[in-house]
Amino acid sequence: MINQNPKRSDEPIWWGLFGAGGTWFAMITPITILVLGIIGPLGLLDADALSYDRVIDFATHILGALFVIATIALPMWHAMHRVHHGMHDLKIHTGVVGKILCYAIAFAASAMAATFIFMLG
Repeated sequence: MINQNPKRSDEPIWWGLFGAGGTWFAMITPITILVLGIIGPLGLLDADALSYDRVIDFATHILGALFVIATIALPMWHAMHRVHHGMHDLKIHTGVVGKILCYAIAFAASAMAATFIFMLG
């Protein structure tokens, strides 16, 4: 018999953020590291491309701000979800307190990233 009133779960929210963070980290972060960490320092970019004024203009534009926030926040949600479930796999059962702590850390990092970016503009 099918349960007509199943218990609601908040796991789809956390798994969604976990998936988005993992995808972002796997697809966008390597390109960001390549451009900002390798190509830029080697001098293969125009010297003005990474100037302070251009970077601030990028980070304060709404699309640039969303990019910077997503680059920080989404991998953090991914990592903290992984920590939460990793602790369970290691038989460290922290229960609801561990879950709240892990996701509070991810939320705090996301909020700090957003606050910092929006204070620039």
